Amino acid sequence: MTTPSAAPAGRAAAGAPDRAVATPVPGTADLAVPAAPDLVAERGLTAAEVAERIAQGRTNATDAGLSRSVWQIVRANVFTRFNAILGALFVLILITGSFADGVFGIVLIVNSGIGIVQEYLAKRKLDRLALLHAPTIRVVRDGRTVEIPTADVVQDDLIELRTGDQVPADGRLTSASGLELNESNLTGESDSIPKAPGDEVRSGTSVVAGTGRFTAAAVGADAYANRIAAEARRFTRTRSEIQDSVNRLLKYITWVIVIALPLQIWSQYRAIGDQGWREVVIRSTGGLVGLVPEGLVLLTSVAFLLAAVQLTRQQVLVQELPAVEGLARVDVVCLDKTGTLTVGDIVFEDLLPLDVYDEQDLREALGALADDANANGTLKAVADAIPAPQDWERRHTVAFNSARKWSAATFAGARGTWVMGAPDVLVRGHEDGAEEIRHRVGELAGTGRRVLLLANTDQALHGQDLPGGIVPRALVVLSEQVRPDAKETLDFFAAQGVAIKIISGDNPTTVAAIARRVGLEVGPEGAVDARTIGSTPEELRDIVERTTVFGRVSPEQKRALVNALKMNGHVAAMTGDGVNDALALKDADIGVAMNNGAQATKAVAQLVLLDGRFSHLPSVLAEGRRVIGNVERVANLFVAKNVMSLIAIVSAAVAALPFPFLPRHLTLVSAVTIGIPSFFLALGPNKRRYLPGFLRRVLRFAVPAGVIAGLVVLVSYLVAKKEPALLAWEAAGGCKGPAAELASAKQICWHPSTAATVALLITFFWILVVLARPLRAWKAGLVFGLIGVTVLVFLVPAGRDFFDFAFTPALLWQSLLVGAAGAVAIEVVYRTTPGMKAATS
Repeated sequence: MTTPSAAPAGRAAAGAPDRAVATPVPGTADLAVPAAPDLVAERGLTAAEVAERIAQGRTNATDAGLSRSVWQIVRANVFTRFNAILGALFVLILITGSFADGVFGIVLIVNSGIGIVQEYLAKRKLDRLALLHAPTIRVVRDGRTVEIPTADVVQDDLIELRTGDQVPADGRLTSASGLELNESNLTGESDSIPKAPGDEVRSGTSVVAGTGRFTAAAVGADAYANRIAAEARRFTRTRSEIQDSVNRLLKYITWVIVIALPLQIWSQYRAIGDQGWREVVIRSTGGLVGLVPEGLVLLTSVAFLLAAVQLTRQQVLVQELPAVEGLARVDVVCLDKTGTLTVGDIVFEDLLPLDVYDEQDLREALGALADDANANGTLKAVADAIPAPQDWERRHTVAFNSARKWSAATFAGARGTWVMGAPDVLVRGHEDGAEEIRHRVGELAGTGRRVLLLANTDQALHGQDLPGGIVPRALVVLSEQVRPDAKETLDFFAAQGVAIKIISGDNPTTVAAIARRVGLEVGPEGAVDARTIGSTPEELRDIVERTTVFGRVSPEQKRALVNALKMNGHVAAMTGDGVNDALALKDADIGVAMNNGAQATKAVAQLVLLDGRFSHLPSVLAEGRRVIGNVERVANLFVAKNVMSLIAIVSAAVAALPFPFLPRHLTLVSAVTIGIPSFFLALGPNKRRYLPGFLRRVLRFAVPAGVIAGLVVLVSYLVAKKEPALLAWEAAGGCKGPAAELASAKQICWHPSTAATVALLITFFWILVVLARPLRAWKAGLVFGLIGVTVLVFLVPAGRDFFDFAFTPALLWQSLLVGAAGAVAIEVVYRTTPGMKAATS
């Protein structure tokens, strides 16, 4: 069984066994590979030797966990400072025996439960996806070739390499047959390198031709690619403006709670201490519960998680959740040519005769030359386009290698020998027409094409030497296969104001030509050869702003260019697939790796494109915009409630009043105007472009909105307290002591809190309407549905009794008017707050 070369490192074979089991590869046990001097080098390790190395930890496994453990998930969702505050208040409420006021504790448990379940389900999905795309390799054990996950390779394993494989460890070749490695992952150079027995091979490279075997000398963390990955992972944390802003908010709120806690307890003891400690605890808890943004962290986490799960359906693996948001903030995307703008494979484009030789005969000769069982990538591209003729019999072959830069075959009869290779090599000694050939080759190469010369001679091949009498016959034109979606994707980023920088290890002229083919405008600086510029971020700050295309870029320069962009104030994303890209990806604000790239690069990237399609990035950007915009909406709701509670606490302390609400009242307000709608708003569509200043915008609206809501509460409460019947009842001590237990006392004593709740609901429903704009049908349905539920609470006797609501028609109208005045004030704040309309459009 041969692993498909199209995705050697990105896909486990269907039906792959468990990691501890090795799969025999049919037909390979007797593979003809030159024997090494040592018998052990021929039969590989025994099962006992493998077990010994596994026990010693000498395996290729690395600690690259992409998600939190179950315990970490539980701890993060349960053991938080706000859960501790709410949990303590919940216990106190239970001690008082007022279980209806402990509903917020149930909400607390549900919130934590939802967070745990959502993150666990997302963890399972993402882990399963990461495992599904784990690479495999063939090793020789007990004299048999078996296929195992690369993580199960152990030190001293005899590893077998074939075309399309990625080298999983470091070592020296014990045998090789036409073996050539693509080391662009390490060096940035796309030319393949021939390898012979005794040569060193390094992890992260890939096999482009031939076969070979080597003994794994360095595995796991000691392997070259993993050492780079370890360095790249060091001190890496994706910055999230949302998370930073939310954490800053939580810090502010924590200090507010520290100050408000003793103030609330003291004020309530002073106002209603004569009613007993239970009333003091219940009223104090009512104010403190309102200061805790119990659902904000949960909704932020859930928004990130569900966005990550949504992206997996589009073949994007999110390895760090904040990356979903990060791409929406990016204003420069740095791309490598190979694997991003191009597929990475070359395709046959044209055959251009140089003389009167019949083109059909030339195509037959080229097809026969490409009909080679050990064809390299170039010959395979030709064979895909030109069928092999039936009557050409191959007698002798010289395979291509990078040193001689040509391949050839001698055919039976009068067909002679046909050679294909680099024009500058094959025209040496042929001055007639050589200059014209060089000129045509130069013109084609300037457009990004790769040009080879097809020639023939009557002389047969002898050994590995180029035969004499070669006559140039035609130019073979090949080109890198441009991704069909590359232009559309780049046009999208241009429309979004995102700049593109092409950073490649290839020839700058070729890179610039490819860039033009996909519609990029190469500026007046043209394509810059990075060997002629500096190597530090400070030296590159100016040129990186002026230049679009950089060629012959070293891995260190890639990293420096990314840091130069960041020093200039840009938010930079970097895509790549080679080990040489790993450190640049690490330093970029967002690193994007292709799934067929090096393991080291995928390990440090925040995003992995599982099918290698760059066109998925607009989807990531859209998800990031949705998360940023929606979390900003719900953050406004939570912060406005916190500010309202603080105003109510301070007002009650200054006026020596009972806190206007019982905990159950704020639970109702939070549920219907904040908690439930926030969940839907956080997950709904949102195409608003990213605007910097998340926290500043939230505070600019939420603080005045919260102050207005607090004043609405205070006014409605004081108006209700002035009701003549209530004043007379209180003067007689009707709301205190044994008389307060009478049904009639309960009804009238509930009036002030009911009035404050009604007015606050009106104001907060309008805050919700403002933040939900533009009002689509589903949003309007959500708001009206929640208003309907709230009305039922006041109309149904069971609801009124549970929440201790009581009102007269006059009191109801007063409360509605005060709430409406608050709504008008909220509308004024919305319309006059800079950037608020843009933030909700």
